[in-house]
Amino acid sequence: MDLRTVTQSLVTLAEDNMAFFSSQGPGETARRLSGVFAGVREQALGLEPTLGHLLSVAHLFDLDAETPANGYRSLVHTARCCLVHLLHKSRYVASNRRSIFFRTSHNLAELEAYLTALTQLRALAYYAQHLLATNQPGRLFFEGDERVIADFLHEYITLHKGCFYGRCLGFQFTPAIRPFLQTVSIGLVSFGEHYKRNETGLSVTASSLFTGGRFAIDPELRGAEFERIVQNLDVHFWKTFWNITEIQVLSSLANMASATVRVSRLLSLPPITFEMPLTADPKVMVTISPPLAHTGPGPVLVRLISYDLTHPRWGEDSEELSSLGRSEGPRSLELRSRPQQAPRSRCLVVHIHGGGFVAQTSKSHEPYLKSWAQELGAPILSIDYSLAPEAPFPRALEECFYAYCWAVKHCALLGSTGERICLAGDSAGGNLCFTVSLRAAAYGVRVPDGIMAAYPATMLQATASPSRLLSLMDPLLPLSMLSKCVNAYAGGETEDHCDSDQKALGMVGLVQRDTALLFRDLRLGASSWLNSFLELSGQKSHPNSVPIAEPMRCSVSETALAQPESPLGTDSLKGLTLHDLSLRGSSETPDTPELSLSAEARGHSTPSAVNILLRPGDASEESEAGDELSTKDRVYAAFPEGFHPRRSSHDAKQVTLYSSPILKNPFMSPLLAPDSMLQTLPPVHIVACALDPMLDDSVMFARRLRSLSQPVTLRVVEDLPHGFLSLAALCQETRQAAALCVERIRLVLNPPGPPV
Repeated sequence: MDLRTVTQSLVTLAEDNMAFFSSQGPGETARRLSGVFAGVREQALGLEPTLGHLLSVAHLFDLDAETPANGYRSLVHTARCCLVHLLHKSRYVASNRRSIFFRTSHNLAELEAYLTALTQLRALAYYAQHLLATNQPGRLFFEGDERVIADFLHEYITLHKGCFYGRCLGFQFTPAIRPFLQTVSIGLVSFGEHYKRNETGLSVTASSLFTGGRFAIDPELRGAEFERIVQNLDVHFWKTFWNITEIQVLSSLANMASATVRVSRLLSLPPITFEMPLTADPKVMVTISPPLAHTGPGPVLVRLISYDLTHPRWGEDSEELSSLGRSEGPRSLELRSRPQQAPRSRCLVVHIHGGGFVAQTSKSHEPYLKSWAQELGAPILSIDYSLAPEAPFPRALEECFYAYCWAVKHCALLGSTGERICLAGDSAGGNLCFTVSLRAAAYGVRVPDGIMAAYPATMLQATASPSRLLSLMDPLLPLSMLSKCVNAYAGGETEDHCDSDQKALGMVGLVQRDTALLFRDLRLGASSWLNSFLELSGQKSHPNSVPIAEPMRCSVSETALAQPESPLGTDSLKGLTLHDLSLRGSSETPDTPELSLSAEARGHSTPSAVNILLRPGDASEESEAGDELSTKDRVYAAFPEGFHPRRSSHDAKQVTLYSSPILKNPFMSPLLAPDSMLQTLPPVHIVACALDPMLDDSVMFARRLRSLSQPVTLRVVEDLPHGFLSLAALCQETRQAAALCVERIRLVLNPPGPPV
């Protein structure tokens, strides 16, 4: 049924049920049932016109007619799912309300929960309508005044969310996913209690996930506790919780269900400088320095996974590779030399894992990587980059780039000839795939033959988009958690401490804090490193220029720290918008690659932190800023008279979105890269989720590449959550989505030949 038919059917049933229970006397239960159906009728009638309007213009934001996907469509689909569920429940009530077996209390609780969800979805629809009216034509991300963004996010974050984490948990996803989400939610709130009682010395055990029986039998209690946790616990909680899958017991169980491979070993790449030839002129060598940002030179851990079970490939059992091996305890695999060896594969997959830049390693993603190695018949090198907040940007990028270059240079040791190389990653790993490729192009070394990015994050700047509104109800990607991960990666996680917190740190804590602050100060020069890349690109574009191997012996992070007054410092990047970059990129010539902004663009720049919730002492300042906004610009003015969504009862004063020039660095937010940089990317294959808060990142990135005539494909899977690769063995839908990712990688490794 279409949206209007669903709404009309629901309204008819709601009126019938409302009339029935109104006639049942003055009892409390009958009164509440009559009231809930009256609310369903009111919200459905108020929601339908807004959804219809969003759906009528949603096609303007699609990549193409064959890929109908964007945040507006996803929001309409989610609201329709809620309406359909209420329709089925209303039919059930109408058919069974006279039966002695009718479970009045259960049905009333479910109806009230879904009515609350429908009310909150109506608020999101109004927010989406406000974005539609405010954004530039065809843009999914808000690019206006930061004060409007702060006002918008302040309104958004204070909405009640507990209803989406209780009885309505995961209603928008395929039914096979919901039991898993329920298990995760119970585990999270149980684990949150352990974490709350012992924040500084928490010992993570699997048993801590299975002590929340009361949360399993009381969905309302679970929803309220889930909302409190996601709004107020810090990034270290999420890091610890997400890493639970790497506990020995759980990881062993996961690997028992995965494919068997001959090689799965951890390698440690020593921090040794080496040289690679330039793609444009192989006679000229460029120096690849080890990672240096924040903590100085250090090894990079990678995991080699190879499926061939009969014989090791040439190079995989070499003494040189064995010397790089790092023990993982009882799970480490030592190869024994055999007289026969399988030929090297012509392909290589370099994988970068997700985890919000703060959690997980290649071990977390090992189960599906083993399946990839089996299906693709190629070795896979997965990179274990350093994680934030201990190692913020650009450390992870430096390590991934170093490991990628090492793999290209030493592919023979990995059992590959390196004829075809694919970069693959999910979520944060997809972001790093793009930025590693951009950096390889800036250095002039070989870029991968293609990129497969699953549900990547391409816009880390504090902003709003229709798909980001879905984070209100997403148990895996709530907005507050996303902001904490971005803050940590940007280096802003340690900046918000009150005096009482400092007193509670103790001597060791103070030393750790001061060390973190020192790293933060060093980070301030990091945004200027883009200038080095662009200067190098400029030198490379001149055929008669001096070979650039010598200047590049200094790492990018060293250059940034040595040149704090770079033209691309804090102020120049602050006013950068997607529209500015698109215009600037299209007007650039190859001889003038510098990224500059007009005086007008710089004039709007005011370095600040966008606090989406007021803190003590900030109320007057924010009030004055708010007074400068006209009434029509305030988000809550978009609500019709008489409509009041539910507000959160939990204090979320810790939830802030850190606004920094570094978030607009194209090597952090590749969606903001100028056209000249994006044109250096190889063919890109994106696999996104229709119900993912990050969907608009994929759609807008694909649209930008398509506008530049860059080869790009976008496939959007339905009814699955962000992170489906880690759930590949859960159900048929996740297996099919994972197979789609393998198919995209295969297109890179074995491109179709020219038509005969």
